[in-house]
Amino acid sequence: MTEEHDVGAVLELEVGPVAHGGHCVARYEGQVVFVRHALPGETVRARVTERTAKYLRADAVDVLVASPQRIEPPCPYAGPGLCGGCDFQHANIVEQRRLKATVVSDTLRRIGGIERTVVMESPGDDGLGWRTRMRYAVADGKPGMYAHRSHDLIPIDRCLIAHPDTPPVLGQRWPGTSSVQAVVSSEGKTAILTDEDHSGRVVEVVRDRRFRVEAGGFWQVHPAAATTLVDAVMAGLEPAEGENALDLYSGVGLFAAFLAEAGCAVLAVEGDKDAVKNARRNLHDQPAVSLEQGDVGKVLNVAVGKGLEKVDLVVLDPPRTGAGKDVVRRIAALSPRRIAYVACDPAALARDLKTFDGLGYGISSLRAFDLFGMTHHIECVAVLEPTDRSR
Repeated sequence: MTEEHDVGAVLELEVGPVAHGGHCVARYEGQVVFVRHALPGETVRARVTERTAKYLRADAVDVLVASPQRIEPPCPYAGPGLCGGCDFQHANIVEQRRLKATVVSDTLRRIGGIERTVVMESPGDDGLGWRTRMRYAVADGKPGMYAHRSHDLIPIDRCLIAHPDTPPVLGQRWPGTSSVQAVVSSEGKTAILTDEDHSGRVVEVVRDRRFRVEAGGFWQVHPAAATTLVDAVMAGLEPAEGENALDLYSGVGLFAAFLAEAGCAVLAVEGDKDAVKNARRNLHDQPAVSLEQGDVGKVLNVAVGKGLEKVDLVVLDPPRTGAGKDVVRRIAALSPRRIAYVACDPAALARDLKTFDGLGYGISSLRAFDLFGMTHHIECVAVLEPTDRSR
């Protein structure tokens, strides 16, 4: 690479397709360039922000030929060198969802060898005012957001994707801490957490059922997300009275609760101790649910050693890295009639689906949900069933 590729250099680029991670792909003298703040089909001048042996990263700083889908970002902190929290504020919401659907389809094909046209389902919002859990970095007592792939803090006085009922922490000073988190629950209860005071619980409501959650623990951040995903999982699995189910990476018991209400006996497995503690309280009225705290693969090994040979249904909701080959193999060996895989990362989903396919489980349905407006993040629910070759 030449000096033209150095950090700070400005390149004129014809922008190509969208890629996972909130950027588009371009080429400059044969070099791959991942460009933020651009849209497919545009011609831009982009400043190089990072140089590696294999590719460049750059920010579009001047749009020479604009996409018809481009809009003025609603947030004054969205743009090159500014807040890194949002990826697509420069695209209208319809285009954002089309781009995300394209990312899922392309990732499934490229990594999983799966040809599938994906349509992004909308929660009915405009992409703003949805995030019920906001974490701000703090420097010298001032809260803000980091620039993309940087430790440079951008002070802000408002975040447009934050739910309007999150408690106000911006515009205030927070000395002695490196972060502050603002939380609002579906019941309207709020919490403010810092590094020094990270305890506290809130209650979330899904289908009229209450779930106690650590205020700083994991819970879906869009108000409609938990209900949306429960509805998708239950519709995909169609659980029947008397069936046996696994809820893996079960958190505070969200899916286990509704499987049990449908008449299933459920083994729920979760690694986080606080989540399991809350799940025991959340599921105290469901004696058909057994809760195990520990590594999912190890717990399944122990269960098989104690005589678990077959299950009817599996809910799989792993972390961003995915379930991995060992867990997928253990699940397939139990011959479930259906598996609902809840995924927040399309690349991890594609890898695991490829492994499932090799073990005789194919996709019967796949739904994608835009529960993270203005960002590149996506939530998917894939329902798997045995294929002919597995029978």
